[in-house]
Amino acid sequence: MKTTLALIAAVLLAVFTAPAPTAPKSSQTQAAAYYFPNWHRQEGQTGPNFAEWGFIPRATPRFEGHHQPKHPVWGIEDEADPVVMAKKLATAADHGLCAFIFCWYYHEQGSYLDRALHEGYLKAANKMRLPFALMWANHDVNTQPFRKGAVTREVFDRMTDLLITRYFKDPAYWHIDGRCYFSIYQPMTFIQGMGGITEARAALDALRKKAADAGCGELHLNLIDFELSKQPDAMKPVRELGADSVTSYVWIHDPAAWAALKFPASDYEPVRNAYFATWDKWWGRTGQHFPNVTMGWDPTPRLRPEQPHTGKTYPDTAVMTGNTPERFKSALQDAKTRADQLPEGRRIVTIYAWNEWTEGGYLEPDAVHGMKYLEAVREVFGTSVAKGESISKP
Repeated sequence: MKTTLALIAAVLLAVFTAPAPTAPKSSQTQAAAYYFPNWHRQEGQTGPNFAEWGFIPRATPRFEGHHQPKHPVWGIEDEADPVVMAKKLATAADHGLCAFIFCWYYHEQGSYLDRALHEGYLKAANKMRLPFALMWANHDVNTQPFRKGAVTREVFDRMTDLLITRYFKDPAYWHIDGRCYFSIYQPMTFIQGMGGITEARAALDALRKKAADAGCGELHLNLIDFELSKQPDAMKPVRELGADSVTSYVWIHDPAAWAALKFPASDYEPVRNAYFATWDKWWGRTGQHFPNVTMGWDPTPRLRPEQPHTGKTYPDTAVMTGNTPERFKSALQDAKTRADQLPEGRRIVTIYAWNEWTEGGYLEPDAVHGMKYLEAVREVFGTSVAKGESISKP
């Protein structure tokens, strides 16, 4: 207990006494982290283990040497509290991150899991220190009622109205090369909902025009490679949709990296090597792919305690082990070297993730490593933001 309290004190001291970020050069490579917004109390929830927090303490080791459960140093917090979010933003900015890319859910029923953004981030006193962007998480969500990932053009237009009025116009919205960054998690699902590639391009062109007419400037459209990597020509949808860039959400979405992840667990290095081999062989040649670094992968906390670990389907998958802060730092260096080759203003590395605790990918401090993963980001990327200014924002 004394050791844990001492670690908490050290972390808080680091958060509030770290030196202020310095202004970066325009050619500097940036690192942006994905933010999963399911750590806030929802309607009808009671007790201390609300939302995603309830999975963490019940997690159990599934094989010898399996490190579960995890112990977040900051404890159980409600991210919809702007004071809580302000701490996260200060920590992220002070350790070299340039933006949070929020997983943003919008289906036919409307928006979902948005309190972290609306009540936490947008009301945080220091939000200008760390810009935000949105990755439309347009996958099926097994809620009641069921939320289908593929949406119609009518729903998409309603969604893009919200994008412009509530997000793109916010002074803290993240820009890449002077454009509003907006990412689509499942581009093929989007195309399916629109009725085909021609219809999907028309819907995006309407969004581009709508954003320009509203004074938001141009759109930087990013596509996640998860579904693209399964296509005969992965870049064909990118070209036809007029996308500006591609990136990964997590390494194991790459077929080669997934194949390197053996049940019940595989070491970090083979998965990392497989991912970067794919990047070098294919994605790097496009000049449009922002390399990704994955801190870890372990979704077993989402299994019921009595549920066997068989490796058959998510969240019952193999686990990545050996993801030490030192190895994570080395992967960051590898990604930065590749991103440095991209055009100026588009030198980006995405990181999985700020807070995917129940999938094993997080930068927030834990009781074993403290701030070391965040320190690794700062050691590789320096301090990437100053007073909320994005290096690519006009």
